[in-house]
Amino acid sequence: MADKKAGSSKEAGDHRKSIDAYVIKDPEAFARNLARMIEEAGHAASAWIGPRESGERTDSIAEPMTDVVKTLSKVSEYWLAEPQRAVEAQTRLFSAYFDIWSNSVQRLSDAELGESVEPERGDRRFSDTDWTDNAFFSFLKQTYLVTSKWAVELVENAETLDEHTRHKASFYVRQLSNAASPSNFMVSNPEIFKETIATNGANLVSGMKMLAEDIEAGRGDLKLRQVDGSKFRLGENIAVTPGKVIARNELVELIQYAPATDKVLKRPLLICPPWINKFYILDLNPDKSFVKWAVEQGHTVFVMSWVNPDQRHAAFDWNDYIEKGISFALDAVKKATGEKQVNAIGYCVGGTLLSAALALFAREKDDRIASATLFTTQVDFVNAGDLKVFVDEDQLQALERYLQRNGYLDGSKMATAFNLLRSGDLIWPYVVNNYMKGKDPMPFDLLYWNADSTRMPAANHMFYLRNCYHENRLARAKMELRGGPVSLADVKIPIYNLATKEDHIAPALSVFEGSKCFGGDVTYVMGGSGHIAGVINPPHRNKYQFWSGPRVAGDFGKWVEKATVTEGSWWPHWQAWIEEMEGERVAARKKLGGKLKPLEDAPGSYVRDRS
Repeated sequence: MADKKAGSSKEAGDHRKSIDAYVIKDPEAFARNLARMIEEAGHAASAWIGPRESGERTDSIAEPMTDVVKTLSKVSEYWLAEPQRAVEAQTRLFSAYFDIWSNSVQRLSDAELGESVEPERGDRRFSDTDWTDNAFFSFLKQTYLVTSKWAVELVENAETLDEHTRHKASFYVRQLSNAASPSNFMVSNPEIFKETIATNGANLVSGMKMLAEDIEAGRGDLKLRQVDGSKFRLGENIAVTPGKVIARNELVELIQYAPATDKVLKRPLLICPPWINKFYILDLNPDKSFVKWAVEQGHTVFVMSWVNPDQRHAAFDWNDYIEKGISFALDAVKKATGEKQVNAIGYCVGGTLLSAALALFAREKDDRIASATLFTTQVDFVNAGDLKVFVDEDQLQALERYLQRNGYLDGSKMATAFNLLRSGDLIWPYVVNNYMKGKDPMPFDLLYWNADSTRMPAANHMFYLRNCYHENRLARAKMELRGGPVSLADVKIPIYNLATKEDHIAPALSVFEGSKCFGGDVTYVMGGSGHIAGVINPPHRNKYQFWSGPRVAGDFGKWVEKATVTEGSWWPHWQAWIEEMEGERVAARKKLGGKLKPLEDAPGSYVRDRS
């Protein structure tokens, strides 16, 4: 009996503590902070309104919102077209609500009883114990989970939608669902609520101050802070592999890296990174630098560093990026090393450009590239993933109108599009941490790079979207470069085509199908993890795995079933592939630039221009 009383007393004490966490202790301090928060909100509003009043910033929210409404209206039309169908859908939702209510009532008298609905594994939004232990927050969470799942199923089961509309509707519903999560609001998130009570609202003051700063940094648009960027300095603790800029034009700087071995592979290695981001994803720090590792394996490494374009580059299209970019770099590599042929690497859209250039070079009998490695690169865009949501004729015409005004696409616009692909990881956690908890984000080199966005020239960007995502012209041998069509089937050189299993930008299936477009031998490899971590995976970390072996043919699922799984990094596998083709070594090229005079130390000037 005494034990029972003691247990009951402890439960009562715990319950009292739980309640106390939600009770304001110092009303005066809370009121003062509330007033300060409102003042900071005024600063945020001024930061948003000011650029619009001056004409520096114009809103374009109407066009994307119009597309959202039009798309979701088509889903509604399907369900409302037949009253019985709509009633059945509503009945399923209300039945799920009743199950939650019934379960919640039972849990009031039986604490051991589990919830009727639980988040998916890995959903970190609801990690605070009060999401489960507190009846109010538990009910709120379960109702949200049921409603969001029901909304997704409405799209999936709308039988009359065409594939593109269904894809868009599914994407928009996920975005709205992520935005509406109770974890994103102070009054419905127990963790933020308790933080607000514990600090007497000081967290909201700090958060609103940070919001104002981020709107000012975005010159009237919110530039979401994902990382403490003050800890990083290019050339000091990020992008530090020794090298020199040996050539430059109005579009690109070419960096040659210093050798780390006495003997090097005879054939140099030229890397064509994406212009959508800065090249130093391949040289973040010595611990996970692909550039440093390649140098240590005996490669003479050259990397193209694209300019951060402005209005001067508005008319530059893929012909310019091939001529002033890849061809310019190939000419410079020959002057620096005396070698006519190189092994080339292209990453993401840099790989797509490289592939198009290979088709053009094959047409023109230009054999300067002896082999090509493609990192998470698409050339066939049928299975291109969620980025296709943003590409249809209406949206392309709206984008063209925007680009005609500026001559380029703001880097923040493209960064937002990529963040939306994983808004549950790359947007809302930072909204909660920064603007509600009032905490600065952590210093993280990968997120520092992710936030270092670049602008897109108008002609280049529209050429890419229309020819690749919208019309899939490269895969269909209908992309025109230098006055005529190019065909990937003409590309006979060896290709190492790396996909990553969880890639949300260049899905592994899309990369696999694209491998079938080339006319020569393609070694398809699928690494573990995603678009970045699956590529930047140094061997010494012994992380993830990769699939390799079978010839590219037939069904992707069957290829995976037959493939050999190897634990760890794919980097040594790639190195063996390179050396099997041509492993001859020569004395290290210690005079960087050869016949060219070095212009400055790596990482150069272009990479330092921030949007």
